[in-house]
Amino acid sequence: MVVLDSAIAVTRPLRLRVSRVAPLFGPAFVAAIAYADPGNFATNFTAGATFGYQLAWVIVAANLMAMLVQSLSAKLGLVTGRDLPQLCREHLSRRVSRGLWVQAELVAMATDLAEIIGGALALYLLFGIPLPVGGLITCVVAFGLLALQQRGVRRYESAIAGLLGVILLGFLYNTVRAGFDGGALAGGMVPSFAGTDSVVLAAGILGATVMPHVIYLHSALTTTRTAETDRRLALKCQRGDTMIALGAAGLVNLAMLVLAAQLFFGSGLPGTDTLEGIHAGLGVSLDRYAALAFALALLASGFASSSVGTHAGQVVMQGFIGRQIPLWLRRALTMLPAMAILVIGVDPTKALVWSQVVLSFGVPFALIPLIWLTRRRDIMGDCRNRPATTVIASAVAALIIALNVFLVLRTLGVI
Repeated sequence: MVVLDSAIAVTRPLRLRVSRVAPLFGPAFVAAIAYADPGNFATNFTAGATFGYQLAWVIVAANLMAMLVQSLSAKLGLVTGRDLPQLCREHLSRRVSRGLWVQAELVAMATDLAEIIGGALALYLLFGIPLPVGGLITCVVAFGLLALQQRGVRRYESAIAGLLGVILLGFLYNTVRAGFDGGALAGGMVPSFAGTDSVVLAAGILGATVMPHVIYLHSALTTTRTAETDRRLALKCQRGDTMIALGAAGLVNLAMLVLAAQLFFGSGLPGTDTLEGIHAGLGVSLDRYAALAFALALLASGFASSSVGTHAGQVVMQGFIGRQIPLWLRRALTMLPAMAILVIGVDPTKALVWSQVVLSFGVPFALIPLIWLTRRRDIMGDCRNRPATTVIASAVAALIIALNVFLVLRTLGVI
């Protein structure tokens, strides 16, 4: 009895601590699903199948950038109680704020393009459902996930985290079975390119990893997570939340490239630069269970990221212009390009890759205001960025902009 009482006395403080910090975790997992969306499937598998392990360094670098960016976004919401679009409207001119809103809406369409096409492809691979019908099903499921918020935000976050877990387990299963070349992977950590096509893919990987719409969203997800007295604890938990969630998403991204490089690079298998071809190739190289794990992961990604994208769109509109429209109308407007592509019959994998390049161009418009706001004492108080943090974040923004400029010039044949 004494031993039992002692055990209870020891575990009670632990339970109290867990119950205190648990509500502060979760927002980063909603943001992280955007870092494992169908656009990532397209860019990472295409990169691995086409260039082997050469672009592995891009995935690692992009994921480290994402951790920094999302940490700043979460901190902004925690400290100010307002999200990034709201603060842009408050501290920037009306014209600039409206311009940021317009480009954010265009980015939202590119985001929906990846998510709806990905979900539709997964339903086709699993059940043979026609792509346009699969796109509509993906939208309906996204609404269902968003409806969980009416029963409490924790349920929504738990559902999204569970879907991220499905994606992670699916790719870990396939990667363990396929194995990897440690020497080639180490060589892929050395920065290099192999022509314009590799630069396009690098920009796509960057756009699919450092996604602009979740820079806006993460700041909104943390606005109600803490009171003034809990700020220090909340900031500490926020950093842990971001590291764990983005770390899981980073493993997913790297596993995609490693799997494609190991099984398809130089293999001679046809069609491995498309998601349908990769699904078939996994069945040939491993077995039908590997193909099934891939399709299920793609389905979980399409469903989850579609709901997150719709949520982000509402945050963007309400923050930048102070207005909100019904979710069904927002979804109808942003899904039109994706549905048009599915109906016309454009190669969905190529559309996914180019949608991620568009996202890469949208990153600076979210990242620069974020850096500017989080470095200001009048907004952040003592929680403002340290000078070193501002320098590193500015370097990240400069690198992304330089990559985009280089991509345009090379594509136009200027250089």
